[in-house]
Amino acid sequence: MAAVYGDASALQVPSGSGPVPFKDMDDDGTAPAEHITPSPMEDLGDLALPRSQKPSVHLLPYQGCWLPNYWVPGVIEFQRRFNPRHDDVILASYPKCGTTWLIALAFTAAARRAYPPPAAVGEHAHPLRRLHPHDVVPLVEEVFARGEEARLDALPSPRLMRTHLPFTLLPPPVAAAGAGDGCRVVYVCRDPKDMVVSLWHFLRRSSKCEDISFAELFDAVCDGTSALGPVWEHALSYWRTSVERPDRVLFLRYDEDLLRNTGESVRRLAGFMGRPFSATEQAAGAVAAVVELCSLGNMKALEVNKAGDVAVGNLDMPRDSFFRKGVAGDWASLMTLEMATRMDEIFREKLLGTGFSFA
Repeated sequence: MAAVYGDASALQVPSGSGPVPFKDMDDDGTAPAEHITPSPMEDLGDLALPRSQKPSVHLLPYQGCWLPNYWVPGVIEFQRRFNPRHDDVILASYPKCGTTWLIALAFTAAARRAYPPPAAVGEHAHPLRRLHPHDVVPLVEEVFARGEEARLDALPSPRLMRTHLPFTLLPPPVAAAGAGDGCRVVYVCRDPKDMVVSLWHFLRRSSKCEDISFAELFDAVCDGTSALGPVWEHALSYWRTSVERPDRVLFLRYDEDLLRNTGESVRRLAGFMGRPFSATEQAAGAVAAVVELCSLGNMKALEVNKAGDVAVGNLDMPRDSFFRKGVAGDWASLMTLEMATRMDEIFREKLLGTGFSFA
């Protein structure tokens, strides 16, 4: 198998061989972070006062989206300062819609020649066997919120990044780029009923949010005031662009694509990122190797994903909180039929006439 991918014996990754783990740039000292202070809150203009969902989560309305207040200065800097490269790939999602799985699949497929999935032990183990997926691919709004964009600039091409922002909040060079301008975007959406159940379980793993009620979170999603919402506008912004410019945005569905057709989705993803699998690779089981490494069972079993925390904004989330069930239909474990019907009807009404649905 290793011969199919190429030589992975050197830690120095050849230029163009695939994305490099973001955390490695920090750990080995090749990209010392030049701290740039984000714009102060006074620069935000006439924003409404914070709307508090919980004492630890204050939201601000910004350009049609409810943003956590600690992200707003970083989002503004991201919009102002980000310079995309032609081979950048941005992974986008609303939280708890398959983000971690998409990170793992995209990185493993794109970097398979530098880091073959079979590399299991020793000094040259695959990055996902020694790093949490969220340490491998950076969340750009947090990078800019922390004033650490120098690390992002230092990453060799091709760069792999992720965002939870709607398409309408991406920097103008990304959102307005025409065909051939590069900087591709991959979006994954999920049934909002499954998303809200997964999000509730996730938030309760934080000591700052452990008392949040499911009814409270459910109502926030339904009325469009959840963090990064409205959820329907979030998904619609990427779907519309994927229809208009399929060469720029790849739109994936968690249930239909990632769960039911994982191998085919990996092939589509690799091709879209400019790293298609050759016939020889496919015959040798390269796609299956990517799927196996990134499977929920394998990721949950890795020691690096069991202990410790991962910073998510102002929350410290247990590493294992990112790997729960990975199934479709889990909404029925918490949601009554009346709640499910209410959410379905609200989303159906909000999307009426757009041509898009979550079903």
